[in-house]
Amino acid sequence: MKKQYIEVPRPVSCGTVRKLWHALVGLLLLPYYLITAWILKTPGVTLHIKCARLAIMLLIMCRISLRKCYSLISLPMDSTRYFEFHEVLVRLVHVPFKKVLDVSSPHILPLMLLMQNRVAIAEMINPDMQDLQETERLADALGLTGRCSFTNTTIEMTKYTAETFDLITCISVLEHIPTDRVAVETMWSLLRPGGRLILTLPCMAQPLEQYISHNQYGVLKPKDDGYTFWQRYYDNKRLESIIYSITGTPVYIAVYGEKERGLFFRNASMKRLLGFLYPFWREPYMMAVEYHSFSSADELPGEGVVMLEFIKPGTR
Repeated sequence: MKKQYIEVPRPVSCGTVRKLWHALVGLLLLPYYLITAWILKTPGVTLHIKCARLAIMLLIMCRISLRKCYSLISLPMDSTRYFEFHEVLVRLVHVPFKKVLDVSSPHILPLMLLMQNRVAIAEMINPDMQDLQETERLADALGLTGRCSFTNTTIEMTKYTAETFDLITCISVLEHIPTDRVAVETMWSLLRPGGRLILTLPCMAQPLEQYISHNQYGVLKPKDDGYTFWQRYYDNKRLESIIYSITGTPVYIAVYGEKERGLFFRNASMKRLLGFLYPFWREPYMMAVEYHSFSSADELPGEGVVMLEFIKPGTR
């Protein structure tokens, strides 16, 4: 598999005044980009608007900080997460489930699932303690902690009984797990017959592994050369050999990606360089004009993301 090494630059520094000005500009420009993206029917824009409304309500009720409110208004998700979150929530809106396991997904998604399904309870696992605690704080602000439990672990180290969950979600995580096949086997074993497994992961026409100079999460150890495994991009052959060989063919598949090769990588590089100064408010519009749906990963000119839904055979 081809390997790519990413050198993370030192982020641009800025003072408090510049940060405040940047945040104000973002809040002023965001409605224009959201409305434009909504007119262009960008996936996930409705969810962004819902997050913004929730943020304002929670701030008024003094349940979240001003910083968290700004984050939920300006950047509840970024880039292809618009597509991923939209697809998952739409696919599951009428699906009955009572017990869900979320494997380290961005915290907005599992919490939105619980708000969408008022009877479900969730087990949330994440090896990144800081991210797990942030999820727990937001769950508390939303009044969902009574229906959630939080465990600082990896999917491979879980101690759950086999065939426990009606639904397992793993959104934009599998690509970061070196032992991806073991992770899929574990998730599949924990799913009850008739239950659903939802995965999203990056894909390309040809497979690729990325290694990065900055160990952002501290979960994996850097190699001798100083680079840490970052993620892999799946082609159709790897999807079949690593995932479908365990789960069988998905009952639903959707692919979304960049129209022109290199758009995603350049955008990700700008985020690493600019940090807080990146114009996050442009993300929904960018998804509308620079990305669209494809019928298969084989058709992608560059980077994309695939959403897969599986139903475990049998009845309980």
